[in-house]
Amino acid sequence: MNEYNNLKKGEKGAWISIIAYLCLALIKLIIASIGGSSALRADGLNNTTDVIASIAVLIGLRISRKPPDADHHYGHYRAEMIASLIAAFIMISVGLQVIIGTVQSIVYSNYNQPSMLTGWTALIAAFVMYGVYRYNLQLAEKVNSSSLYAAAQDNKSDALVSIGAFIGIVGSQFGFFWIDPIAGVIVGIIICKTAWGIFRDASHTLTDGFDEETLAAIKQSVGKDEEVLEVKDIKGRLHGNQALVEITLYVNPQLTVAQSHHITDRIEELLAHKHNVPHAHIHIEPFPKKKN
Repeated sequence: MNEYNNLKKGEKGAWISIIAYLCLALIKLIIASIGGSSALRADGLNNTTDVIASIAVLIGLRISRKPPDADHHYGHYRAEMIASLIAAFIMISVGLQVIIGTVQSIVYSNYNQPSMLTGWTALIAAFVMYGVYRYNLQLAEKVNSSSLYAAAQDNKSDALVSIGAFIGIVGSQFGFFWIDPIAGVIVGIIICKTAWGIFRDASHTLTDGFDEETLAAIKQSVGKDEEVLEVKDIKGRLHGNQALVEITLYVNPQLTVAQSHHITDRIEELLAHKHNVPHAHIHIEPFPKKKN
């Protein structure tokens, strides 16, 4: 039940991102049109994709909260990962459009000196998005949400993008008109890079990837139990933000069923409290006799 409550809390971060992106996208696109800045326009387009990505995260969080049903015995936690993939595809498509459009303006030498109003807008937006990033990062760590963590990283890249746009606009004030469109290209590259990172992490989870160092640490902890003679096998995968671990243990063949059951209870408690693994399947086997 605690997992569902955490997912509900995570929705707050998604809503804050949506509201912030809607306001900033509208302001940036209007001021970029008035002030003539390619970099700020690219930044504004970036924020419009972020709105869609944040909505996808919100939908994913809501679906993840659905309890297990007849054909989803493990719940719907992986909806978070699907939402992250959708967000990544949206971001990379717009990132490529920004790069292509800005490169065309460079090739055809469509340079102009943007108004400094566009620069101040970009700088203020950077501070706003950094604040949203800090909030969502802390919330993602608190509720252990991978999709909200991805959203927080997107928030951080948006703050950096706005700073880059500001630098480009300031440079154009000193006659370096090419800096503004170059900043637009950099914005597009950052969008694509962020999208790739989100796609890589989400696809790794959906294909049952699991961090090797985390698995090794779990194996070491379990192996320290006084009644565990050997950890024969251990596997791990992520179901959304929930870790699922399967362990096969060798124990004394003389133990009763009840005694073996106590070992599994103890291991499950260890995994939950020390390694934040709420679900584990533990199989007990008698330690094999040595062959003469």
